[in-house]
Amino acid sequence: MKQMHLLCAAKVNLSQDVTGRRPDGYHTLDSIFQTISVYDKLSVSVQEGEGISLTCNLPYIPCDERNLAYRAASALLERAGLQRRVEIRLQKRIPSGAGMGGGSADAAGVLFALNRLLRCQLPDEELRAIGLTLGADVPFLLLGGTARAQGVGELLTPLRPLPELPMVIVKGRQSISTPKAYAAIDALSAPAHPDTKAMLESVESRDIGLLCRSCGNLFEAVADCRDVTLAKEALTREGARCAVMTGSGSAVFGIFPTHSAARSACTRLREEFPFAYYCRSVKDSFVVLRKQAER
Repeated sequence: MKQMHLLCAAKVNLSQDVTGRRPDGYHTLDSIFQTISVYDKLSVSVQEGEGISLTCNLPYIPCDERNLAYRAASALLERAGLQRRVEIRLQKRIPSGAGMGGGSADAAGVLFALNRLLRCQLPDEELRAIGLTLGADVPFLLLGGTARAQGVGELLTPLRPLPELPMVIVKGRQSISTPKAYAAIDALSAPAHPDTKAMLESVESRDIGLLCRSCGNLFEAVADCRDVTLAKEALTREGARCAVMTGSGSAVFGIFPTHSAARSACTRLREEFPFAYYCRSVKDSFVVLRKQAER
């Protein structure tokens, strides 16, 4: 049996815009992604046989074909033309329904692990193509770092790495329906688009002040969610330089001047919100904890 244990990073959208809708119904995006140090933990093992099994520490997470990690294992085996017994153990820490790419991070982690455990040697571009069939965030979460995503998520442009950003992520109990959010954006008569050009300039110049002023998310215009409003107000009150919803919601991230300020704010915010997490921007999607050779 071969086995790999790894951490899979969540993401935030420093900037999130919707630029159009294709004839097939998919929306086109223009977003600046950043991986952060909020992780799910995966253990992936392969051995002779066939079939996929998935277990999770949270009882409400589906452990069958509805789960992106399960579907990622099936897609990789099919692409490689292999039959193996794959066992996946998932420990969730990235909240669901948050816009942080938790399910996509798990799928990316399974593709990453199986490509190495099975010695498929699929290039990164092909892994990202497989990932895109699973979800729009998966290609970026295979890449990691700071990147611009366009199209439906398949057009990725790596950007200059940012200095380490101290952050606090806050999420209430409410979640936002992504299909309903897109439908509401389609109905906007005069959407207020974020300034993607300024965001790109801030990343290139590493101007964190400009970056904080340029952070924005078109989905906030249609987010009918009191928890988002409360999270933005709380982060701002605690000294965040900006407080912006990520993805289609409902988590909100705040960028702080220092790590100590972020840690102190997080301690206080945990008294108000079920999920408040101090973290930082990171350059890699995965942290490999242990890889065991065949035995």
